[in-house]
Amino acid sequence: MDTNNFEEIIKRSLQIRDEYHQLEIKSNGKEWTLEEDALAYLTDAGLVGRNVMSHQKTWLKKDSAEELEHKLAENIWWLIVLADRTGIDMKEALEKFLTKTENLFP
Repeated sequence: MDTNNFEEIIKRSLQIRDEYHQLEIKSNGKEWTLEEDALAYLTDAGLVGRNVMSHQKTWLKKDSAEELEHKLAENIWWLIVLADRTGIDMKEALEKFLTKTENLFP
């Protein structure tokens, strides 16, 4: 995978989300709402915290290094999904954030 091609990462992320929507329809009769997606993201963000604690040896958890890697990537995926569902261009938003933040430093 060319990790420098953010456009391709976004495309693949949204294709995966579409597949999950199909599973949701099969199991729940409808797709998750934006709010349900946001809650799922927050749940995964919390798991990043627990796995970081395990990484720092302040929370004992089996296989936390592998799960931390997975959850960090999953959180990026969720952010791409949430940006898309709210009509935000993630590339543009990230560029604005980076520029604004870089300008805070002399």
